[in-house]
Amino acid sequence: MDRKQCCVKLSVEPSRGLVDEKFTVLVQNVSPGSQLTVHALHRCEDQYTWEAFAQYIANASGTVNVSEDLSLGGTYSGVEPMGLLWSLGPVPGSKPGLRMRKVNVQTPMEIRISVYQGHQTEGFTAQVPLAGVLVERWYMAPGVQRVPITEGGLTATLFLPSGPGPFPGLLDLWGGEGKLVEYRAALLASHGFASLALDYLTTKITLETGKMVDNTYFETAFRVLQQHPLVLGSRIGMMGLSLGASFTLKMAIYSKVVKLRCVVCINGSHVQPVNGSVDEMLEFCTRNAEKTRFNEENQVIWRDLLLPIPTDPALKVDVGRLQCPVMLVVAEDDQNWPANESAQDMKEMMERAGNSHLLTILSYPNAGHLIEPPYTPHFRATVFKTVNQRQKVMALWGGDTVPHSRAQEDAWRKTLAFLRENLYGSTKTAAASVSV
Repeated sequence: MDRKQCCVKLSVEPSRGLVDEKFTVLVQNVSPGSQLTVHALHRCEDQYTWEAFAQYIANASGTVNVSEDLSLGGTYSGVEPMGLLWSLGPVPGSKPGLRMRKVNVQTPMEIRISVYQGHQTEGFTAQVPLAGVLVERWYMAPGVQRVPITEGGLTATLFLPSGPGPFPGLLDLWGGEGKLVEYRAALLASHGFASLALDYLTTKITLETGKMVDNTYFETAFRVLQQHPLVLGSRIGMMGLSLGASFTLKMAIYSKVVKLRCVVCINGSHVQPVNGSVDEMLEFCTRNAEKTRFNEENQVIWRDLLLPIPTDPALKVDVGRLQCPVMLVVAEDDQNWPANESAQDMKEMMERAGNSHLLTILSYPNAGHLIEPPYTPHFRATVFKTVNQRQKVMALWGGDTVPHSRAQEDAWRKTLAFLRENLYGSTKTAAASVSV
């Protein structure tokens, strides 16, 4: 190492920001033409370690700018400003099927960005970096409030944006694994939406009684959100991913209580027993269990459980009755749920009913089931515990890393714009701080 390399400067701006905010990684004061490896390291709350790295060559001024310069190899290649985040993967030797998910949203994700001499591929922790910076990535912007909700028997958390309010509201539902998942709702609140993260599969009531909640549970959640003094009760939307999208559509169309201004469904389907509740939906999937497939790696493919799309009107939500705008986010390589076929059928139903003007479809080739906020790593297959049978399997979600990451970034940007337009009434930026 020459003397100049001892004075390497590494900066990340901003070093504290929201998880969907881009940063700039700049390496300065190295020898022109020198080979460098920029490395990201993150230890999750479950104590598993994730890393990403990229190999660069310093320019004539002795600088590497990750936002502008070409990665020659590593966990990503090419010009990828946020590749150090979306290409994160478990370090060698980790157990298979891991998934990175933030549990405590009141603390940041901490990522150590370091620069090493030479083009490295392994053994980073055994080496001394030329420089390092600790970066914080937050789901909660300053001033966002986290409020646990147990009213009406709910298992939920309300996130209120910074500011005096009142704010538009959003019900946020995840998929078939259950648990109270808060991080997306926290991020939505950071963008100006009072967001209620709702557990509907592993609720306190369900754990105590052994019985699944019925459809009135969702109506209770809507009322609680609607009646909150900081929520604009006439401006409420609903968002669901996977199984959560099923109940989002059902409530939007059939509930006499839930009156929505807009709906976002991420890789969901309208196929379900129309008159059924959570229990009946799970039983419907169980009855079709013989359609389950396994790939050569013994990963479970569930997308056929709802195929072919039925013609029986009792087995699919009548989206022709939708009276509010709906956005369908569709991953074309979804191996878990027939999102693409469902979206096409919903489009045809709405065209026949004359309400297709309310429909927006975002369709992404080579993206997988788990479309999350931007720069979340891509998980092609992870360990998954089914709610009804409580068994662990390796679920195949699908997608390829680069196109999936592009889809997440594009879908999030367009989803926020859709929510602002329909809940705030314009596309102007919502009145919430988005910098940390």
